[in-house]
Amino acid sequence: MISTTHKGEAARPRSPILSAIRRRVPWLRGDTALAILVLSPSILAVAVFIYGFIVWTGYISTVKWDTVVKDYTSVGLQNWIRLFQMERFHWDLRSLALYAVGFMGQCILVGFLLAVLLDQKIKGEAIFRTIFVFPFAVSAIVTGVAWRWLMQPTTGLNLLLQKIGFKNFYFAWNADPKWGILAISLAAAWQFTGYIMSLYLAGLRGIPEEIREAARVDGAGTWALYRRIIIPLLMPVTFTAVVLTGMGSIRVFDLVTLLRGPAFTTDTLAFHMYQSTFGLYRFAMGATIGFFMIFLSLFLVVPYLRSIQFEAER
Repeated sequence: MISTTHKGEAARPRSPILSAIRRRVPWLRGDTALAILVLSPSILAVAVFIYGFIVWTGYISTVKWDTVVKDYTSVGLQNWIRLFQMERFHWDLRSLALYAVGFMGQCILVGFLLAVLLDQKIKGEAIFRTIFVFPFAVSAIVTGVAWRWLMQPTTGLNLLLQKIGFKNFYFAWNADPKWGILAISLAAAWQFTGYIMSLYLAGLRGIPEEIREAARVDGAGTWALYRRIIIPLLMPVTFTAVVLTGMGSIRVFDLVTLLRGPAFTTDTLAFHMYQSTFGLYRFAMGATIGFFMIFLSLFLVVPYLRSIQFEAER
């Protein structure tokens, strides 16, 4: 009898588990069964520990659990109404808006400019690239401790600026009641800008040189080249940078913990959620704030997933 089995298939080790699966589920053929078997633990873990906990958080936000003792009495949207009426929550939204503008603006603008400079094939590019990316390898706790010293009123940045000629310069930095959250965004941008720079640099290096040469032949100057060709081609990178920095703005916690200003002037949603849950044991209110943060994240995640799907369909 002549065997119709290919050599490649005959060389594969036969697993009794895969054989049993194929007997019970006839439509599983080839590597499909192996792929499902390998991915199943990860899919199960994601379903339970991410989406399952998201659903659980949404449920806790609708119950009356405001003490150490569990209380699953349903209160509907009462926790949400209380949250939107809290003055501290209004400060959280203000801080989120200011921090997002400062953090996202600095990371994207400075990161792009640094990438453009490195793309000029300057001498010592590897050294500069390492220097710019190095802060990203530093933990947020270390960054917060360092910048807490730099933002001291009588030392750090104030003293440095006074020594170089700005005799009357004084700024409260993170202690400023109005703009302290912007000072914290400065520390966060110092840490994250190098990563955004690396994304833009990879995007710039991915643009064929023929496109730039064709634009120069057509008479396009440097400004026109970047404005009409390079920047539009880098829009997917910019979109990714917006999503990453936007998510970082919503969930910022560690830097704010170390660089807190007076009262609620630098308060954030994540820090408010932490204090409500683990400080005041108001688990329902903490879950409400957490679910609100998830809701805000959808405005970034959903368009990003849609863009990936659109690119895949093209």
